[in-house]
Amino acid sequence: MSWVFVRPDAVRVWRDPEVNRRLSWYKAVMLDEAQAKFLIAKSVPSGVGRPGDLSERELWDLHKSLREDFEKRWEEAKRGRRFKPVENSFLDVKIELAKRLLGPPCRLCERRCPVDRRQRWGACLVDAKAYVHSAFLHLGEEAPLVPSGTIFYGGCPFKCVFCQNWDISQVRPRDAPAFDPPSLARLQARLRAEGARNVNHVGGDPIPSAHVIIESFKYLDVNVPQLWNSNMYMTEELLELLLDLIDIWLPDLKYWSDQCAWRLSAVRNYRSVVTRNILRAAQKGDMIIRHLVMPNHLECDTFPILEWIAENLKDRVLVNIMEQYRPEHLVLKHPERWPDIARPVSWEEVKKAREYATKLGIVWEPVS
Repeated sequence: MSWVFVRPDAVRVWRDPEVNRRLSWYKAVMLDEAQAKFLIAKSVPSGVGRPGDLSERELWDLHKSLREDFEKRWEEAKRGRRFKPVENSFLDVKIELAKRLLGPPCRLCERRCPVDRRQRWGACLVDAKAYVHSAFLHLGEEAPLVPSGTIFYGGCPFKCVFCQNWDISQVRPRDAPAFDPPSLARLQARLRAEGARNVNHVGGDPIPSAHVIIESFKYLDVNVPQLWNSNMYMTEELLELLLDLIDIWLPDLKYWSDQCAWRLSAVRNYRSVVTRNILRAAQKGDMIIRHLVMPNHLECDTFPILEWIAENLKDRVLVNIMEQYRPEHLVLKHPERWPDIARPVSWEEVKKAREYATKLGIVWEPVS
C-alpha cells in the first residue's frame, strides 16, 4: 500500500475508547484483521445454478435463508476466520435482486418512479449506468475515515435547493464516464492500493447506482471496508441487499420535520423512511450519523433529531454535528424564496446544537 498523508486527528482519534468500541468492525477490516462483509457474502453458496431463473419471490425467500449462513460466518470473521469465494454465492442472489429493483417501477429509492431504469432515467436523473464524476483520496471526511477512497456518483433522489453538489446530483450526466461493474471494481482496488482506508460510495447519492455497486463486488478481491455515504432515502428492499455488504454507514440525517424535507428537498415521508433505514442499518454495521445544522432550523429539526438519536442509538453510533452549511444552488440565486436558510449557519447555532448533544450524552466530538 502506498504512503499517503494522514491528518494528525485521524491518528489521535483511535486513542478514544468509544471510537474503538463503536467502530470496532470497521477498524478490523480497515487494518485487514477481518474480511469485509462483501467477501464473506461471496463465500456463502447459494445452492442454485442460475439465480436469474427464479421468480423474485423465490429469490427473496432464498436470500432470507442464505442470510442465516452469512450471519454465522460474519460472527466467525469477527474472530479472525477467513473465507474463500465460491461460484453462485449469496452475492449472486443479491446481484440478481438488485437488477429486478430497476423496475418498473424502480424500487431503489422511496420515490418509486414508475419507470424501467434500463430504458430511461427516473427522478434521480440517471439511467441504469453508474456515472462517476470523480474518485480520489479524500482527506476532509471524518477523522476515523481518512484518507477515504471517495467515489462521487451522479444522480440523487433529493432535490435540495441548497445542494453544494448540484452539478452532479441534479443535472443529467454529460461528461462523466459510465462505469460497468468490472471497471468499478478496478477503481476500488486502485483507491485501496493508493492508501484508502475505505471505499466511500457517495455523490450525488449512491442509491441510484446501487445495482452496479453491488455487482462490482463480484469482481473485487481486495479487502477494503465498504462505506455507504447517503441520504438513506432507499427502499426496504435495497436496504436488505446492502445490509450484508456495507461495513460502515455514513447516513445524513437532515430533517425531523417532513414539511421542511418537502419544502427544501422535495421528498415525502422523510422522517419515517430515513429513521427506519438508519435504525436497521445500525443493527448490522458501524455508523457515524451526520447532521448538518441549518440556520433557523434548531427547533424544527436539529433538537428533535438529537433527541431521537439519544433515545434510540446513543450508545451505538458516533455523530458528526456539521457546521458547513452555506447557501448554494437555488438558494444562492433566489434567496427571497427561502429566507430562513439564505445565510450561513451561525457559530451560536452550531454551539447550541453541540451543547444540546452533550447534554443528551451523545458522543460527537471525536469525529467533528
